[in-house]
Amino acid sequence: MNPMQKKNLEVRRTYNEHLGKSVVKALEANGFKAAYAGSHEEAVKKVLELVPEGSSVGVPGSSTIRELGLFEELQARDCRVFEHWDPSLAPEDRPRRWEEENASDVFLSSSNGVTLDGTLVNIDGTGNRVAAMAWARNRIIFVVGINKVSRDVQSAIQRIRDVATPLNAISKGIDIPCANTGFCVNCKVPNRFCRATLVLERAPFGRDVHVVIVGEELGY
Repeated sequence: MNPMQKKNLEVRRTYNEHLGKSVVKALEANGFKAAYAGSHEEAVKKVLELVPEGSSVGVPGSSTIRELGLFEELQARDCRVFEHWDPSLAPEDRPRRWEEENASDVFLSSSNGVTLDGTLVNIDGTGNRVAAMAWARNRIIFVVGINKVSRDVQSAIQRIRDVATPLNAISKGIDIPCANTGFCVNCKVPNRFCRATLVLERAPFGRDVHVVIVGEELGY
C-alpha cells in the first residue's frame, strides 16, 4: 500500500466513524439501543455480548450476518440458530422455519437502510423479515454497514431499489429486470423482490431493540 492509499484509508476510517456515531446518536434519540463498531471484528464482539449462551437465534435472509461469520460464532456458544436459507430445508418446511426465526430468543438481522435521523428502512419480498423486525417476541439486533446510511427515508428506499435489490438478485442468480439494468425499473414481474416496506421511526413498544452501526461496508 502506497502513502496515498494509506492516507485515503485513514480519511475514510475517520469519516465513517464520524458518520456512524452521528447515526448512533440519532438512533438513541429514537429509543433504539445503538452502538458504533469500527470494524467487523468489533461488530462481532458487540453482537456476541448481546446474545446469551445457549439461546435460540433467528436469522432471516441477511448477507451481512453471513459475511460476519456469526453463524459459526453462535454455534460455538451452543446457540440454536434458525435460518430458512438452509439448503437442506424442504420448500414445504420453510413457513415453519420463518415462525421459528421470529419466535427465537434473539432475532438477528441487518437493515436495508438507516437514515441520518435514526430511522430503519427495509423492503421485503415475502414479508417474514419485516414482520419479525416489527414484532419479534424478544430481543432484536440489527447490524448495519456504513454503506447503508442515507439522508432520509426516500433516499434510503431509492438506494434499496437501485443498489441493494439488484445486487441481491444477482447474488441469488434470480433474473429480474433490475439485475440486468443495474437499477430499479419498478417492474411488474411475478418474482419481483420489492413487495413490503417497513419504516421503523422509533423502537417498537415492548421490544429490546439494538442497532450496531459498523464503520465498514457490509452486505448490500
